[in-house]
Amino acid sequence: MAERLSIAYSPCPNDTFVFHAWAHGEVPGADAPEVTFADIDITNGLAERGELDVLKISYGALPWVLEEYALLPCGGALGRGCGPLVLTLPGVGSPAELAGKTVAVPSERSTAYLLFRLWAARAVPGGFGEIVVLPFHEIMPAVRDGRVDAGLVIHEARFTYQQYGLHSLADMGEAWEAETGLPIPLGAIVARRSLGAERLRELAATIRTSVRQAWADPSASREYVLAHAQEMDPSVADQHIGLYVNEFTADLGEEGYGAVHALLTRAAAEGLVPPLDPGALAFPS
Repeated sequence: MAERLSIAYSPCPNDTFVFHAWAHGEVPGADAPEVTFADIDITNGLAERGELDVLKISYGALPWVLEEYALLPCGGALGRGCGPLVLTLPGVGSPAELAGKTVAVPSERSTAYLLFRLWAARAVPGGFGEIVVLPFHEIMPAVRDGRVDAGLVIHEARFTYQQYGLHSLADMGEAWEAETGLPIPLGAIVARRSLGAERLRELAATIRTSVRQAWADPSASREYVLAHAQEMDPSVADQHIGLYVNEFTADLGEEGYGAVHALLTRAAAEGLVPPLDPGALAFPS
């Protein structure tokens, strides 16, 4: 590819696993990109400001950036059994008890937040008190220490929340899958439309190759994954990769696109995101 591309993705194991080969110049015919590591709330903002060529963002932020960025059909995170959790201290017996309470979330433009709002419209009829945005690694300590009444968590928190003495009140993924039968759209890979159709197709091929190389030799990315995993236990990192890197990472396919469309049209109907223009999700063939 001409010119070195800039990309931002999280230091989470699924992203470092997926992008290891490309980031290290190991995909034939593709130059290594300039990598910026940032949590999802930051990458969402970078995309809204149009600051980089390629970004991992939340599907919840996608409607705000589709004019400048195209959704790539690979590299992101969708799946089943991997939804965000609403955590509380033990003793909270039902979602209705959260009415008027303070809830910490990782971003107000995240898929987790959209799923949470869609769920809460039915499960918490009294509505919440205050919604506060915290970096995802600060949410469980805030719930544990009583600084917030509940927390919406993502990623490896699914495997570690018990260590904080917390209780899973509700699984947003279970609620979504029960209602729609579709996988959960979590993280999207977007790239500047100004790169042009041919280069976007080359980019998608590069990312697919990076994914497949990661699957073919998981040990190759091990050092890179653990170096950025914020002191995460290696077994938790493995669980994280196993949950979030799947067939939808290699190709969204009809079911993946259907899930994204369903989430964003439902969210738009509730006034949570701008409505999608026809063809907004289409990728140049």
